[in-house]
Formats: sequence, C-alpha cells, structure tokens
Amino acid sequence: MSEQFTHLDAAGHARMVDVTAKQPTVRAATASGRVVCGPSVVAALRSGDVPKGDVLAVARIAGIAAAKRTPELLPLAHVIGVHGVVVDLDITDDGVAITATVRTADRTGVEMEALTAVSVAALAVVDMVKGLDKSVRIADVQLEAKSGGRSGDWRRDA
Repeated sequence: MSEQFTHLDAAGHARMVDVTAKQPTVRAATASGRVVCGPSVVAALRSGDVPKGDVLAVARIAGIAAAKRTPELLPLAHVIGVHGVVVDLDITDDGVAITATVRTADRTGVEMEALTAVSVAALAVVDMVKGLDKSVRIADVQLEAKSGGRSGDWRRDA
C-alpha cells in the first residue's frame, strides 16, 4: 500500500494541509503518559507534602491550557476549536499516570492536542517535584484512541 505524506508538497517541502473543503464533524482523541518517580516522591504526592503545592491541580490546568495552544507549538497543526479537554492524573506506586481526552467539532482531528496535553501535564509534574528528586522522568506518551473524521475510529490494542 502506497501512503501519501499529506504534509509534503510535490517538491518534498513541508506544507500545512488544506482542510477548507472538509465538513466539520465531531472528533475526539485520548492520549496517555506517565511520570516515573521514586518512592519518596510518590509518598510526598500522596500526603500532599510537595513544597510547591498541589501538583495534580497545577498539572491538570497546564495540560488543558496546552491542548488549546497546540498550533502555537506545532507549526503544521491547524487552529481549531478545542471544545472539551479532560486531563486525569492518578498517583500510582511508581509515579503519576496521565490521561487526556480532547474533543472538537471541526475539520481536523485532535490527536496532537491530546498528546500535547499529556506532555505538558507531565512536564508540570516534573517541574513541581524536581526539587525532591532530579531523577524523575517522563515515559510512554502515546495516542490511545481517536474517533471521528475520514479515517474513522482507532484504538490502541491492549
């Protein structure tokens, strides 16, 4: 199967795909990722004793704000209406699990917005806990599912 790279013109130069003729449809995407932390950071997160404050609240707001600003960060991303963003963070035994779901009714999908939300929420967690442990790291940022649009629905196999 031959795939055409829609972000390249005939000369191989990057271009923004023209979605003008597409009809807006309801679309959604979910992404996930993790911040891996040591036991002392996990204990501080669970007890609420992180010196910088409420880590999960700050990361949630950072992720939501990031989803809305994706076109400012990714030069070929379209400016679209981000109509809903949910960023969930859960403290686990080895850190923080992050999931973001972004919804729109527009001409192109929100996969990059969901991935950006997770990535920036993870960065916010790192920023909030790095004073406790410099070895924290971001891992496994990936698209989990998308719905809507010409290509239809997709879900990562478990």
